[in-house]
Amino acid sequence: MLFEIVPNLSEGRDERVVARAAAAAEAAGARVLHRTSDPVHHRSVLTIAGDAEAVFQAALGIAGVAVDAIDLRGHRGVHPRIGALDVLPFVPLRDATLAEAIALAHRAGNAIWRRYRVPSFYYGAAARTPERDLLAEVRRGGFEGLPERFAQTGWQPDEGDVATHPSAGAIAIGARPILVAFNVELATGELAHARAIARAIRERSGGLRTLRALAFPIDERRTQVSLNITDYRATPLYRVVELIVQLAAERGIPVAGGELIGCLPRAAVASAATYYLGVPEEP
Repeated sequence: MLFEIVPNLSEGRDERVVARAAAAAEAAGARVLHRTSDPVHHRSVLTIAGDAEAVFQAALGIAGVAVDAIDLRGHRGVHPRIGALDVLPFVPLRDATLAEAIALAHRAGNAIWRRYRVPSFYYGAAARTPERDLLAEVRRGGFEGLPERFAQTGWQPDEGDVATHPSAGAIAIGARPILVAFNVELATGELAHARAIARAIRERSGGLRTLRALAFPIDERRTQVSLNITDYRATPLYRVVELIVQLAAERGIPVAGGELIGCLPRAAVASAATYYLGVPEEP
């Protein structure tokens, strides 16, 4: 069986920390397929694959690096976060099931708490209550809001009996099918435009189903619409991109480029090639 994990680290400026995390994954017997860092988001994303034990041990190793090297008390970036190791999804690939990914996620959360005393919230298919299904709900309030959330009925961590680790915060650990993470860059520094486009297209605001979208500033001349497509067959990537192009054009804003985060299924590439190039999809 083959699984993927996609740890999101709250460190996008110190390459040495990201390299340590990648090395921990490789030492566990997993393979690092891709890594990317963004200094504005102050965040790095690693895409890692391996068998069940390899990705489990990789998750523990990366959690250890995050606890040792990242202190959220001085962390500032545009991306929302609750933890040094902020998000840790388990994804079933070859011959693996979502149920097995859920079991791995729960096993990892328990082991991280016992070893590092970092609490975890389970989200997605690993959620134990419906309120924690969406990652955005788990991460609401950020690292700074964890103590207040801990005091609310029903918002104690799934693993751990404290509100937060002093420097490493908490972790959102999930299980989900493979998704497509893609950013579209707009040639405008006005964040309100990017926010309006993100709000118009995302599922929870009445837009495209299976689509998550947020808006972030990049610099004085650029903003970003950040996308997670949780079902690339129901909502093809090209459809999302073309809709953003249209909505941006209505505001007189050019699209400056796109950025793939991590890996994507071959079928998602094939559908885009068919749309843009007329290349027939494989039967």
